[in-house]
This record gives sequence, C-alpha cells and structure tokens, in this order.
Amino acid sequence: MNTATTPKKIPVAYFLVPLLIQLGIILMIPSKSFSTYKTGKDVVIQTAPVDPYDFLRGYSQTLRYDISQVRDLKKLPGGNDLKKGNVFYVVLQAPENTDQKPPAPWQPVSIHQTKPQDLSTDQVALKGVFKKYNRAQYGLERYYMPEDQRDRINEEIRDLNLVNRNVERRLENSSDRRRPFVVEIKVGKDGHSVPVSLWLGDRNYTF
Repeated sequence: MNTATTPKKIPVAYFLVPLLIQLGIILMIPSKSFSTYKTGKDVVIQTAPVDPYDFLRGYSQTLRYDISQVRDLKKLPGGNDLKKGNVFYVVLQAPENTDQKPPAPWQPVSIHQTKPQDLSTDQVALKGVFKKYNRAQYGLERYYMPEDQRDRINEEIRDLNLVNRNVERRLENSSDRRRPFVVEIKVGKDGHSVPVSLWLGDRNYTF
C-alpha cells in the first residue's frame, strides 16, 4: 500500500496578498507627492544652504530654513508646546505682494499640535516634525541637482553666501539687502509638502 501523501498546495493568495500590500505602500508615497504637487497651495519659505556637496549621496543640496530652528518656533504662539519626536503644524502667512519676482517668503505666525481648521485664504499649515538637535524637519531638506546644472547652482550658492555674509557685516548701511535665497513649495490640505523650485537671487531652478 502506498502511504505517500501528496503535499498540500499553498494557495497563491498567501504570496500575492502580502506582495500587493507592499506594492501599495511603495506606490502611496509618490502618489501622495504627485497629488500635493497638482492640488497644493503655492508657498515660499526662506532658506540657507548647509552643504553644497554631499559626497556620500551624490551631487545634492542639503537645506535648512528659518522655520527649521526650534528655538525660533518656540517664540511663536503655541511654540512652547513643541516636544521632540512630535508632529506639529506651523501656520505660514503670505506676504502682501505675492506676484513679485523673486518671490517674498511667507512668515510663520503660530504653532499647533493638530492641524488648524480656521485658516484664512492667505495662510497655510505646514506639517513638520521636531527632530533632535533642536531642528524641525518638513521633508524639504534635500534635493538632487540636475547633472547639467549642478556646477552652476553650487557656484551661485557659494557666491550668494559670500554676498550675504558681507551684507550682514554692514548692517548699519540701510541700503544693504540680503539677496533672496528661497524655495517655492506646494502644501497640501493635510500639511504635506513638496519642493517645486529654488530661487538664487533672480535665477530660478525647477526641481
């Protein structure tokens, strides 16, 4: 008598379902960014460079913003409630003139632990996370340069930094002005944001 048993077939769904779940998670991130890019509100934030090159990740630019400094955010209404590791929303107010080129940055006016619902049409809530070293991050801290533009962009960043440092040494001269170094972003209704372009003085570079 043959006592051998036929091995049970494992249903394909056992493998297919986890694979589809993982694929869905992977696709959700770019889909969310695309939706924010298409439907988000145009916002401009003031920025300054950290490192022109990061050789560990290739040619890229790491940026920090005026709203990256938690000690400055704590000065705003609601800022004292900021805690490390927590998500928060910074409300940004549009400048009076939003049509000038290069564009003027939006200004932070308040901090909230949950997304505020009573914003005016010239305000937006940007989602951030309080990280270590008293820094806030918004998912806008790094961008990769187009290969055909990276040398020019880095050269302009270095020149712009030099100009702005010289201006800061002559603050008593009221005619001196820092040259704009700002980033245009899109902010969705949920506070998620994506970068759109970089302004270096009067030159604009699209991401």
